[in-house]
Amino acid sequence: MLKDITLGQFFPGDTIVHRLDPRTKLLLMIAYITALFMAKGFPAYALMLVILITCLTVSRIKPRAVLRGLRPVFIIIIFTMVLNIFFIKGDVILYQYRFIVITQEGLTTAVFMASRLIMLIISTFMLTYTTSPITLTDGLERMLTPLKKIKLPVHEFAMMMSIALRMIPTLIEETDKIMSAQKSRGADFETGGLIKRAKAILPLIIPLFISAFRRADELATAMESRCYHGGEGRTKMKVLKFAGRDFVALLGGAVIIASVVLLGIFIG
Repeated sequence: MLKDITLGQFFPGDTIVHRLDPRTKLLLMIAYITALFMAKGFPAYALMLVILITCLTVSRIKPRAVLRGLRPVFIIIIFTMVLNIFFIKGDVILYQYRFIVITQEGLTTAVFMASRLIMLIISTFMLTYTTSPITLTDGLERMLTPLKKIKLPVHEFAMMMSIALRMIPTLIEETDKIMSAQKSRGADFETGGLIKRAKAILPLIIPLFISAFRRADELATAMESRCYHGGEGRTKMKVLKFAGRDFVALLGGAVIIASVVLLGIFIG
């Protein structure tokens, strides 16, 4: 299960999606999520799905990696669907047995909510799959530059986000190593009820925290030894610049939002 968590991983490539400016990809992700929450009706959701599949195809991200990333949140998606199916009231009753009532409105809402969650998660993964943490940090810092006028530590915030994304795969790998070591000593993490599994995971917490603090201390020492003092006076080896493809992509994001709004007005 731990190996299925792909958030924070970067898959190098030379596609047009990889070559887009990180600021463009951040804005496009915001536009896609905005359109996703504004979507109403099957045509709008179908449009969002086609756009997502097109982006995955163009970026050459393997479907297996995407599906593997969805596995850890599969239970949450199912739980959300069940809640909507049984607790959303409506006029068209599809099934009724005592206090259990399933309506057409509840089933439709459950499908829409599950689709929205899945596409939301995949679109977020797309950002980290096609953008290296360093590039993503530079793009976020450039986008938040105006906030420096009100004395907000933009560089430090972007640096913390970059380190957090970079440490996710590392901590997952460390957790897997600790679990393997404890399994070889007779620990059981896969059998028993929920309470028993939770108790079995408790011995993982202490060594994982110790490892995380040790890595943080080593990283802080390395940064200090290289005279790191924040973003003041720092220069960039690669200066971010918008290209023609970025303006075309941003225009496409605006068209997506407009299309979803129009579909919601005339069809939804």
